[in-house]
Amino acid sequence: MKKIDIIEKFEDLPSPSYVCEENLLENNLKLLKKVQDEADVNILLALKGFALHSTFDLCKKYLKGCCASGLHEAILAKEEFGGEVHTYSPAFKEEEFDEIVSLSNHVVFNSFNQLNLLKHKAIGKTSIGLRVNPEYSSVEVDLYNPCGDFSRLGITKANFDETQLENIDGLHFHALCEQNVDALQGALKNFEENFGEYLAQMKWVNFGGGHHITRDDYDVEGLITTLKEFKNRYPHLEVYLEPGEAVGWQTGYLMATVLDIVNNGMNIAILDTSAEAHMPDTLAMPYKADIRGALNANEKEFTYRLGGNTCLAGDIIGDYSFDKPLEVGDKIILEDMIHYTMVKTTTFNGIKLPSIVIKKNDNCYQIVNNFGYNNYKVRLS
Repeated sequence: MKKIDIIEKFEDLPSPSYVCEENLLENNLKLLKKVQDEADVNILLALKGFALHSTFDLCKKYLKGCCASGLHEAILAKEEFGGEVHTYSPAFKEEEFDEIVSLSNHVVFNSFNQLNLLKHKAIGKTSIGLRVNPEYSSVEVDLYNPCGDFSRLGITKANFDETQLENIDGLHFHALCEQNVDALQGALKNFEENFGEYLAQMKWVNFGGGHHITRDDYDVEGLITTLKEFKNRYPHLEVYLEPGEAVGWQTGYLMATVLDIVNNGMNIAILDTSAEAHMPDTLAMPYKADIRGALNANEKEFTYRLGGNTCLAGDIIGDYSFDKPLEVGDKIILEDMIHYTMVKTTTFNGIKLPSIVIKKNDNCYQIVNNFGYNNYKVRLS
């Protein structure tokens, strides 16, 4: 059984560490449960965004289950969460599909090719759905836009074959990325215009993820109203949403330590973490993390470029300013690093993965995982 260490002081935490604050996570879960109950819908945890299974005993008190993107996430959902498991993949591997079916309440195909190849393995064993593309494109960053031009995700209206709907129980669409209810309303309008005629013969519909429900400015009441109105139009349908970022949003941080400060035209602080290995969205999106007590460059007296501890030249977290000079040994807290972070980490350059810590409601810290050389070695051969 995995040993869980208890630490009382923040200063004694291993560095770097992801620290998830249990009370903040529970606040998010309570809000999601409010939407679930008042709108009479089902909210699933998207493991692609938040897979911190040490918290699943808490999460499953509020949510109905998990959505998985393939075999390994489906196994994790079944083993650690329980509840419903809904699995979608852009393409399933035939040798994995029997096990996926055995784990899943719903299996969603991305194309009619996949449906025809594998449906004989699923009929009578799980509920079968199709992912459709409502062709509503409101996501500004192409990397995260599931309905952008030439998207491989979901069946468009032009490619939808209504003669192949036998044994199909539901339709799934995903069109959002960290957006408010107005984006859902736009996607829903297109979805109903393109595919509404088939809903009478369905049992369920899945609105996918990207609903930023726990963000401060999200119109929660507007979402509840939108969901109720949809259910009034289609009272026979079960409705699912599967946010990932809304579960882990603003529930914790990545704590790192300043290892060195160099000057090559500007002050550069080298941390024991890495943008490339531990927070890749800062390079891919690009996205700039907030740092506790810091502002953008030159807004405070002392400006530093924060760099990671790998040899990748571009392993740069960003330029920030501070009230006082940084010193070797200072702790840096990068905010909102719980969702879409741990699920993407790598051991590039042999850098150590951050420890995983839960800050409990009694203000003690549980170190639920430490990582070392073997985590690097086992990924190689």
